[in-house]
Amino acid sequence: MRPEEVSLTLEFIAPGSGSLPHRVRGITSLRLRELSEREMIEGCLRGDHRSQEVLYARYARRMFAVCLRFARHQLEAEDLMQEGFIRVFEKLPDFRMEGSLEGWVRRIMVHTSINQYRRKSFKMEKFGLEHLPEEPVAADAMDRMGVKDLMEMVASLPDGYRMVFNLFAIEGYDHAEIAEMIGCGESTSRSQLAKARRMLQAKINSKSTPVHARSASH
Repeated sequence: MRPEEVSLTLEFIAPGSGSLPHRVRGITSLRLRELSEREMIEGCLRGDHRSQEVLYARYARRMFAVCLRFARHQLEAEDLMQEGFIRVFEKLPDFRMEGSLEGWVRRIMVHTSINQYRRKSFKMEKFGLEHLPEEPVAADAMDRMGVKDLMEMVASLPDGYRMVFNLFAIEGYDHAEIAEMIGCGESTSRSQLAKARRMLQAKINSKSTPVHARSASH
């Protein structure tokens, strides 16, 4: 697919909207079910805009959730998702109809996020956590917290910590793969993950401890 065709394809993606744009929201669930995965892909490859809109509508919410975990805030997640979909449409001719299209799209979103991280050339963060002892998380602390709270804590991690934590704990990559993907050593990947976990433990324990208990400890 040529760049100008991709540009036309993404006219229906509204950056900064935080939700599916009107034209895509107008695609009914019936229409989403009408097209098989193969029919949708073949339509996209022919340049059929309705098929392109269906592909976007079918995966946008889940891919936005992926990008949001890697981004520092919602606007950055929207930018990552839009850039990711541009790559999806550019690379769609390379999809071999083998395996899950959603998994293939997800990998593109993850790699788009990694490339954004590498372009910024963040230095590995040091926050004095190297010698912070591991603290056990209260047994019911996780139960008292919602998914939104946990995701907000992950989002608040420094960029390097958040990147490694997401790749290892959520996407399932090992340290050798992470090291190759973000351009660091395996030991650095392990260190960043350990620091991310310590910071999350501190945040979880702080949030789950009643205010009066924290005051009494001072």
